[in-house]
Amino acid sequence: MRRRIAIVEDEPAIRENYAAVLRRQGYEVSTYSNHHKAMQVFDMCLPELVLLDIGLEDDIEGGFDLCRELRAMSHSLPIIFLTARDSEFDMVSGLRLGADDYLTKDISMLHLSARIAALFRRIDALTMPPSSNNIMERGFLVIDSPRLTVSWRGETMDFTLTEFWIIHALVHFPGQVKNREQLMEDANISVDDSTITSHIKRIRKKFLAIDSTFSAIDTVYGMGYRWKL
Repeated sequence: MRRRIAIVEDEPAIRENYAAVLRRQGYEVSTYSNHHKAMQVFDMCLPELVLLDIGLEDDIEGGFDLCRELRAMSHSLPIIFLTARDSEFDMVSGLRLGADDYLTKDISMLHLSARIAALFRRIDALTMPPSSNNIMERGFLVIDSPRLTVSWRGETMDFTLTEFWIIHALVHFPGQVKNREQLMEDANISVDDSTITSHIKRIRKKFLAIDSTFSAIDTVYGMGYRWKL
């Protein structure tokens, strides 16, 4: 059965371009131009993944509202913001509302397709029993790469796809400093320094929420970040 993807985007040419590419890749794609039209359908049946812009016709933050409603309807539905708005404030807002990823429209279709496939792979893997293969352990941290999951002190944590790969990059070589470019390459993103800083802050905050003593991620000023040995 083909995976069902919904695209909520108010620019017809952009919307249909994404839809055409994804259909060629074997996905079943439905498209919507605004919040209201999308929710009329989503209230009856949710798709399996949503690509979502922020500004939708006359509603400059309609995508944020739609993300909030979708996350209330399903904790596991993969949601990706795909937008021209590249400010740190918008990115943080989207992730706080529960999006799995926040990408800008200058991302290549190759990378976008990889992100979509990775989210579907994570959903599939979570229904399968964990395997000891490809599991990386660093003290209290356990990373299951096939399932794209992270646990700390035995508690599974909720990270976006971007956050997962940043953590993976840091933990893979503990003690080694990773600069912005290396973290972007590992996470398949292209952002500015402040956005990488924001991702690191959010990652730290999630660890601290379950362990107030967490201090494994070091900032090496002027160089980057590292996972302490």
